Amino acid sequence: MFCNHCGSQLAETAQFCGGCGRPVNSRAQPVAPAQPAAPPVHASRCSWCGAGVDASQSSCPQCGATLNVAQMVTQSGWLQLPGRKDMAKLQVGNSSCQIEGSYVPVADFNLAAGDSIYFTHHVLLWKDPQTEVTTTSLRGGWKRLFAGLPLIMMQAQGPGHIAFSRDAPGEMVALPIHPGHTIDVREHLFLTATSSVTYDWFQTGVWFTTSSGNDTETHYPIGMFMDRFTAPQSPGLLLLHASGNVFVRELAANQTILIKPTALIFKDPGVTMHLHFEQPRFGYTGWRSWGNRYVWLRLTGPGRVAAQSVFERIEGESRSLNKFSYATQTQW
Repeated sequence: MFCNHCGSQLAETAQFCGGCGRPVNSRAQPVAPAQPAAPPVHASRCSWCGAGVDASQSSCPQCGATLNVAQMVTQSGWLQLPGRKDMAKLQVGNSSCQIEGSYVPVADFNLAAGDSIYFTHHVLLWKDPQTEVTTTSLRGGWKRLFAGLPLIMMQAQGPGHIAFSRDAPGEMVALPIHPGHTIDVREHLFLTATSSVTYDWFQTGVWFTTSSGNDTETHYPIGMFMDRFTAPQSPGLLLLHASGNVFVRELAANQTILIKPTALIFKDPGVTMHLHFEQPRFGYTGWRSWGNRYVWLRLTGPGRVAAQSVFERIEGESRSLNKFSYATQTQW
């Protein structure tokens, strides 16, 4: 088949044109090429959805993302998360999602009959009267309540329009999830997902305790829980809201990186994490040297890691430390 817009040859499984990024539709006509087409060589991966891409293509055939990677990679190895050539519209099966605005972005879904999405109640901006909204309770109610996570998930059923916003400045992160793939997301960043994506959560196991007099407090730098989204059988779309700019890095096996815990957005399940402390050898020394201690999150590949440029200060970071989960340390 060939693209009706630019004429580029399309693979049988392509959802978007590798030349111009336009969605593939039923009007793309099968045409026999003059010469047998060579099998594609997956020289790299799409940084937007992770699919293997041909080095000669300028757009990902699976999600339509721009593949002009050379202009976006920094010397440190980070890659600014690329958007679509026209980020205004994302096709999701028979439905579509339009991203509107840049300072406080809005995700405007046009749901086809029978299509559905789920979301947390506080991100709903507006909807058509005919778009049906119902509630779904989540497991682990008491644990979620104490951790500050939502107890109820909302579900919207098409047909009709429905829109979502985090009501805060930042960037909308759209992540296509292919069948059999999973993404781990830091809590409170989830916006909405298609019904083909399953939702679960797990304990992070990353914590430390501080003391003040006789009082002891436990802190969770990336939250007590992380959200886990999986597409078991069919492709799906996951939307997140991040603060500032979003950057992605692909870690090789056993490759590590240190980031501020509250800067983490998402990671692949294969990426492991634990605390890391740094402090100078001179001045105040020891674990209780609160004035000279840096608390990091150490991530180890293989897999993708995404970070946001705006992050919150870690609660309890400068207090006296007494206990913590598994951690490494470095003294300068």
